[in-house]
Amino acid sequence: MKTLACLALLAVGLSTAQDPPPPAERRPEHEWLRQLVGDWRVSSEATMEPGGEPMRSEGSEQVRSFGDLWVVCEGTADFGGDPFRSMMTLGYDPDREAFVGTWIDTMQTHLWTYVGSLDEARRVLTLEAEGPSFGDPTKTALYRDVITIEGPDHKVLTSSIRGEDGAWTTFLRADHRRDR
Repeated sequence: MKTLACLALLAVGLSTAQDPPPPAERRPEHEWLRQLVGDWRVSSEATMEPGGEPMRSEGSEQVRSFGDLWVVCEGTADFGGDPFRSMMTLGYDPDREAFVGTWIDTMQTHLWTYVGSLDEARRVLTLEAEGPSFGDPTKTALYRDVITIEGPDHKVLTSSIRGEDGAWTTFLRADHRRDR
């Protein structure tokens, strides 16, 4: 038993003797994310079923830097009397040449994993994720969240789902205005 413990310590010692990888370099895509940092007032409208009555909500979002490579977005709102909280992480992975991130909220148990890209004008970040279908939670569907920079103090988030016919249907629009 002592021999096994010594071998384990030796293996740990050898693995720690190697130099750690260098920190990731900040890229222009990481800099792009920094414009999202701040405190935002949010007005949103969601239609959860075709022809359904839209649900309106007011809320807020606080976006903070998490080091030089990530932003963390925490949102709060009230949907029809139900308090709602959300958290989004966003970064850029140069190995994948893609924006990456996650989304969680207090109304569902699914951990959403984003992969996305910027348009050529560097104004629109399109993020896609797979998750439970609205119509049948035993099936999955493709979702798209699009963040459009309208100006330094205004951004818009739209959320859409891809139908079986391949067409995208937008079910949420959230206007964010920077608090002063």
